[in-house]
Amino acid sequence: MQPDTQERHYLPAGLDNRAIRILLVGCGGNGAQMLMGLASLDTALRAISSRSLHVTVVDDDIVTEANLGRQPFYRCDIGHSKARTLTERINLAHGLAWKAVHGSAPKAIGLDGIDILISCVDTASARRALGAAIAEGKSSPAYWMDLGNRARDGQYLIGCPDRDAAPHQSRLPTVLEAFPELADEAQADDDAPSCSVAEALERQSLFVNRVLASHALALLFDLLGRGSIGHAGAFLNIASGQTVPIPLPRDR
Repeated sequence: MQPDTQERHYLPAGLDNRAIRILLVGCGGNGAQMLMGLASLDTALRAISSRSLHVTVVDDDIVTEANLGRQPFYRCDIGHSKARTLTERINLAHGLAWKAVHGSAPKAIGLDGIDILISCVDTASARRALGAAIAEGKSSPAYWMDLGNRARDGQYLIGCPDRDAAPHQSRLPTVLEAFPELADEAQADDDAPSCSVAEALERQSLFVNRVLASHALALLFDLLGRGSIGHAGAFLNIASGQTVPIPLPRDR
């Protein structure tokens, strides 16, 4: 067997032996799947390491009938806060004390003091607002993971907002650096809501969020559970079955 000579990005020593503070922005299609997966990741980390997760989720949306099926909500959840509903369910099931904020980030909650920001938002303007809050904050997260998708394809990417966080290795570009078109304020947002389950499925395939979140969670498990990653994300197309990894930056 040939030795693995692939370049790796290694978890900073500052995240060892403690609870890792995660802020999850968005509890919709991708965010709700990520939140459920983070509960499983927390269980795994406690079993194999001295790390654990403390998650705060923020979202200003409520559950509607159009969310049923593609998002992990039930008919009894309609009209209730997405963030609070799913966080309370996870806390009860796993014996956790994760927090939920019904509001929008960064207005409803600051970004200081977190280790990993995970953004599952619908618009470029929301990503720009998060980027501005990081730039203006007292401290930067060690990592910013972003997930985004269309009807049958999507991508996830993890970057390092703090330019001084990992001097011994190349810094991972953030979503705004890797996709500069998102930083263009002239680009119009497309966040039109769906009114029914059928209409929602026309806009996004039934399992695109689960597939995308599973790949993103697998990358987080490698980083937090195994200590390193060999790629920074990937492009996925569930219609063609193709997955194209986003490579790590080469050392300069």
